[in-house]
Amino acid sequence: MKPIKIFAFTIAVAAALISAAFINHKTITKTKEVKPAANGFAVIELFTSEGCSSCPPADELVAKIQKEDYNKPVYILAFHVDYWNRLGWKDVFSSAEFSGRQNMYANWLNLSSVYTPQVIVNGKTEFVGSQEGTLRNAIRNSLQKEPESNLTLTNLKTGNNLLTLNYNTNKAANNTLLIALVQKTATTVVKKGENEGRTLSHVQIVNNIQKIPLTSTKGEAKIALPHSFSTHNYEVIAFVQNAKNGEITAATRYAFAAGAMANN
Repeated sequence: MKPIKIFAFTIAVAAALISAAFINHKTITKTKEVKPAANGFAVIELFTSEGCSSCPPADELVAKIQKEDYNKPVYILAFHVDYWNRLGWKDVFSSAEFSGRQNMYANWLNLSSVYTPQVIVNGKTEFVGSQEGTLRNAIRNSLQKEPESNLTLTNLKTGNNLLTLNYNTNKAANNTLLIALVQKTATTVVKKGENEGRTLSHVQIVNNIQKIPLTSTKGEAKIALPHSFSTHNYEVIAFVQNAKNGEITAATRYAFAAGAMANN
């Protein structure tokens, strides 16, 4: 009888070990589960100038990001400021309005001054525009964050040098809708100033931006089209921004050439 008891005991121990291993495997598997990324977005605003010798590396960086992330909800807006024009080269894409927007961010983000190249992501985070690691981290973090609101554009039509569209969002109070007409690419041969003799390539150049203080969650908007407008080289980027602190809570893009919308 003793050999039979020992054999039975051995089977019981082996069964217990197998069961424990199976349970432990299930526990380990659970700890390795990763939540899927939220359907976030990243609005990247680059404040730049053809008259600034530090800006070309930032322009090149956002061009690389644009190429890599175009099919993602990553929206690049290059605002060419005008305060570098005094150094001998007038940036044809520059505007006092864009310099004013950068100064508004200085107020929102409690900055003592403005500078170029500067990148601001979703209206909340700012840093030197040529810092690739910082920019990539900011994009990754933004894409993983659940959006606070939504925005859609419909019925986009062009005619009589105007773009007309309808917008719909779920938040209006204390928010502003901004609709930017963006030129996808351009090249300039700089003949004076800090970048004299250089050929500079640009992407996602803001040509015009329309601001609409939201009093309703839906409505119609119009934005002027330039004489150089073509469906091939322009697109629309629209976003909702908190008028009190500058945070961007929703964004979308419309590409004329593809007739494609990417809403968040």
